[in-house]
Amino acid sequence: MYNVDKYIPREYLALKINYCKRELIRLPVLKRSTILINGKLQECIHQDNHRYYSHTPKGQELQSVIELRDQTERELIVYQAIWDSNFKGEPPREFAPHKVNRWLTEANNSRVAMDKAYFDSLKSDSNTRYAKYSNYFFDGIYYRSAAEKEIAIWYTEMGIPFKYEPEIWIAGLPEPINPDFILYIKELDNCKFHEHFGMKSYADYLRETKIKYSNYTGAGLLPGTDIVFTYNKDELPFDIRGLESNLNNAVYNTMICKL
Repeated sequence: MYNVDKYIPREYLALKINYCKRELIRLPVLKRSTILINGKLQECIHQDNHRYYSHTPKGQELQSVIELRDQTERELIVYQAIWDSNFKGEPPREFAPHKVNRWLTEANNSRVAMDKAYFDSLKSDSNTRYAKYSNYFFDGIYYRSAAEKEIAIWYTEMGIPFKYEPEIWIAGLPEPINPDFILYIKELDNCKFHEHFGMKSYADYLRETKIKYSNYTGAGLLPGTDIVFTYNKDELPFDIRGLESNLNNAVYNTMICKL
């Protein structure tokens, strides 16, 4: 999470702050110590009245909890500082983290919840049908355009997990498709699709947009809520601030929709 100098829209920022506060209430406060046993120093983690050696399975599990709590505390400090620099008062409590239930209808007409389990099942960088370019490389993946690379960097800096061009099957299509990005919003336990159009002509833009809108809505997804669209045209170059706004709207629409 490297977004100290990033702008995060108000609603999404409030959600992140409230999520961190909730997690810090949920995560236990654990203590570490070093003791001498048989002439050797051993690291221990204390939980309640029990002591576990750090190298044991339980100790490693508790170490992960300590690291998660430390990370969450650091994130909260950053998010709160961004909030205090841009807004007045405390983040509204109505922007509360909660699990949402958004569903995708797959090719066999079964419905799958777009949650962490679904996100984890997807394989990133699965599209081999089109060429990639070595100058659009970032974090182990070659992207197809400068805009897609910029998007990947922004998601990474925002701490938003994503899969690039995973293979998915959706209702109404005889073969799989590869959305540009599928991201995971941990504060809502929910996935978002992101399609970026690098259009060369207005006719191409209309045709591709119409096809993808139709495919996704046919599978039960709502544009502006489940799907984020961005564009790149000569007269309207891609600007990452447009993605910030679109993603914020999608997150906000998800928070308030009746599920």
